[in-house]
Amino acid sequence: MNYLAMLFPFLRGRRLWLSRDQAMLLMAAFNLIMLGLDTYLAHVLNNTILWREWIPILFGPIAGAILLLAGLIARRQRALANWLATAVFIASIIVGILGTYFHLIRGSLPSAPIGQQFSIALMIWAPPLFAPFAFAGIGVLGISAAWRETPVGSGRLELAGERRHLNMPYSKTRAYMFLTSLGILMALVSSVLDHARHWGNPWFWLPLAVGVFATAVAFGAGAIPGKYTIGRTDVAIYFTAMVLMTIVGVMGLYFHVRADLTASSIIVPERFLRGAPFMSPLLYANMGIIGILALLDPQED
Repeated sequence: MNYLAMLFPFLRGRRLWLSRDQAMLLMAAFNLIMLGLDTYLAHVLNNTILWREWIPILFGPIAGAILLLAGLIARRQRALANWLATAVFIASIIVGILGTYFHLIRGSLPSAPIGQQFSIALMIWAPPLFAPFAFAGIGVLGISAAWRETPVGSGRLELAGERRHLNMPYSKTRAYMFLTSLGILMALVSSVLDHARHWGNPWFWLPLAVGVFATAVAFGAGAIPGKYTIGRTDVAIYFTAMVLMTIVGVMGLYFHVRADLTASSIIVPERFLRGAPFMSPLLYANMGIIGILALLDPQED
């Protein structure tokens, strides 16, 4: 069902240039490319990049390019494109888990007494713990989008023509909503840890409030059992939460850029690298867009 058509009747019966899954895959490719760039900007601070830090830096744009290639051949070689994309997304999950492990180790004190190796204070000042996990999140989202659901709404994924199938416990639409909720939760936790050093600014409470609201709404929308119909009010609340996420992300970009500018509004690249991470707030906007895409018509040509 095209849930957006409930709010915007002019969309009823219209076919977009891209299907919902194709739009999700395009978002995944774009995200991997941007994650590679963001990782480079974050790790170049020390003027030396360790060998293991080159893994996400190089993987991001290469994986994004492979996904775009898979999209080009999907019309004629759908199975090949699916397996190619799946391999990329599995690799992305591995990169995300490894990155999270390395960040966790950097934020610990291995020689400290038992029970003091990890603390909230260490996590606040350590490299962002959940930043690398974005690779894993994109991997899970991409795998969900790569395989066709037949029939639509059944949760039955077609893996290789008519020969192999995977039965999920819920529909792909609900899976997208759960993944959106998880992604927003990760963005929320990262925002809290990043802003914990400066809670005196009242604007820092806005991403907290909107993040909690959007996490609960997305999870609640996905948790509605299939036997119940999602009504127009439910869709309106969900859509509003995603729009708020997008707006807060853009506002965060403005505030971070303003903080990185000098008093004379002069751009100093060093301040953008060592000051407020100007790309981080866009994760809110990114999850808002992904959440809205989940409302599109699941039917494919």
